[in-house]
Amino acid sequence: MGIPARGNGGEYDALSERAAQMREALVKSQSITDNMVSILGSFDHRLSALENAMRPTQIRTHAIRIAHENIDKTLKAADVVLSRFDLSRQAEEKILKGPHEDLESYLQAIDQLRNNVHFFTNNKSFKSSDGVISHTSNLLTKAISRLEEQFKQLLLLYSKPVEPERLFECLPSSMRPSSGSPAHPGGKIPSYNNHSEHSSGVTEGSEYNTPTLIPPRVMPLLHGLAQQMVDAVNQQQLQKIYRDSRSPVLEESLRKLGVERLSKEDVQKMQWEVLEAKIGNWIHFMRIAVKLLFAGERKVCDQIFEGIDSLRDQCFADVTSGSVSVLLSFGDAIAKSKRSPEKLFVLLDMYEIMRELHSEIEALFRGKACNEVRESALSLTTRLAQTAQETFGDFEEAVEKDATKTAVADGTVHPLTSYVINYVKFLFDYQSTLKQLFQEFENGETSTSQLAAVTMRIMQALQTNLDGKSKQYKDPSLTHLFLMNNIHYMVRSVRRSEAKDLLGDDWVQRHRRVVQQHANQYKRIAWAKILQCLSVQGLTSSAGSGTNADGNSSGVSRAIIKDRLKTFNSQFEELHQRQSQWTVPDTELRESLRLAVAEVLLPAYRSFIKRYGPLVENGKNAQKYIRYTPEDLEHMLGEFFEGKTLNEPSR
Repeated sequence: MGIPARGNGGEYDALSERAAQMREALVKSQSITDNMVSILGSFDHRLSALENAMRPTQIRTHAIRIAHENIDKTLKAADVVLSRFDLSRQAEEKILKGPHEDLESYLQAIDQLRNNVHFFTNNKSFKSSDGVISHTSNLLTKAISRLEEQFKQLLLLYSKPVEPERLFECLPSSMRPSSGSPAHPGGKIPSYNNHSEHSSGVTEGSEYNTPTLIPPRVMPLLHGLAQQMVDAVNQQQLQKIYRDSRSPVLEESLRKLGVERLSKEDVQKMQWEVLEAKIGNWIHFMRIAVKLLFAGERKVCDQIFEGIDSLRDQCFADVTSGSVSVLLSFGDAIAKSKRSPEKLFVLLDMYEIMRELHSEIEALFRGKACNEVRESALSLTTRLAQTAQETFGDFEEAVEKDATKTAVADGTVHPLTSYVINYVKFLFDYQSTLKQLFQEFENGETSTSQLAAVTMRIMQALQTNLDGKSKQYKDPSLTHLFLMNNIHYMVRSVRRSEAKDLLGDDWVQRHRRVVQQHANQYKRIAWAKILQCLSVQGLTSSAGSGTNADGNSSGVSRAIIKDRLKTFNSQFEELHQRQSQWTVPDTELRESLRLAVAEVLLPAYRSFIKRYGPLVENGKNAQKYIRYTPEDLEHMLGEFFEGKTLNEPSR
């Protein structure tokens, strides 16, 4: 840069002066800084000394605060313990008074004692915890014992047998029994109308009202007692008390209704009429037991043991098992008893009621504890179906092989015919039940075609048997009259019943022709001989034309005419006497048969009398030979087939 020129000396001096000033200022600033550092250092030293001086005071203050906090915690803990003791004292007073005065407060006291045991068990640091736990546990044991007794007393107090009249009031109005009905001892099996009503399911006014077995106001108390016993791990004792209290009451309700335990041997010894009435009663008992008593018992059980799933189903099973056993054992005895045709319909009734109650039994007896009841009910249903089907087969065989030797003397409808036809008509009252039964043992056919096939076989078996019975008659004309009556009865009954839909019009028309054939055979055999008396054959004299010894020119002997008329009178009187004792029970068929005979007999008689009557009328004792006018014969024909006795006078 070089040395500045002298001419610039003033500027140089000024710069130097400024630099010097700046150095001086910097020196002063450093001095001030050093002084400040010294002052601040002095403050730090003084503060440290002050802090050291205050530390003991801070420590004492913290200790005091901690002490206060501990005192507060101790006081609060003591307050909690004291409150626990106070609550225990109050609870003990309630427990010592017993549950009779105020059961709800008693239950609350037990809850408090149980909470105290739990509290002191979790806070064993207290000196007196073990003693308190022991005292409270002993008190709790006594309280639960009194609770059991109270539960038992309440159950026994409000568990009363249900009177039959009260049960009947819970039935649908259409099913309420009157005196002498199946619901009363000595009643009879339900009629067809009852069967139809019951099998059709729900009908007008068919609501069942479940009876109230225990007053609703008592149920919450019983539920609370049961819950306390469960909480005390006393389930087994609770279960026993409940079973022993409720089960005998349920059994007594059924006993009052008329239910009785009967063995297979008892059933076998009974007269059919007595057994039939008992079966009819059993059907009503089953319906009342399931829909009313068991339903009511399930309702009670569910309310008392609400939320206690481990006991609800088991207690219900315990209470009802004995009653169910009594009812099902009777059904089982019937299903296993000796089969006979008349039992088919009661078996179907029993099968029908078991099918009807199936869904309700499944719903009421739910859960593992009730498995045995459900299985027993289902087993009985299956056994009844099997026995009914076997009885069906027995009936068909019995009809074909019926060996009744006693013939109906008047040729009317045989008791076997009316029995079988009524049997078949009853079968059609049970169509839906039979179809359900056939489905239990499916063999590839529809249930309708199976019923049609069975009905056809029964009708054929009856005809076969009637053919055999008809051969017992010595008079061939009576044989045909008998067959005509019986087959006509079959046809008429089928036409008027639902059997026609299954057997079909073809069956009806074919058997109507059979009836007509037997009527024609009767007419031919019974009246051929007497009609020969009115025939012109054999009347002409062998001497040829001309006047005979009697003085007439007809060539007919008066003696022959007299003999013919005498024979006619004798035969007609014999026919009248015999065949007025025969019977054609159907009015229309009887009139038709009389008319058929009259249409043959009366014209022949009129013709004969008109042509040959003068030969006799001109002689002596004409009335001895021409004993009847055509009108007399017609009147007497009107007395045929009336089933008169020998001593009964003519009309």
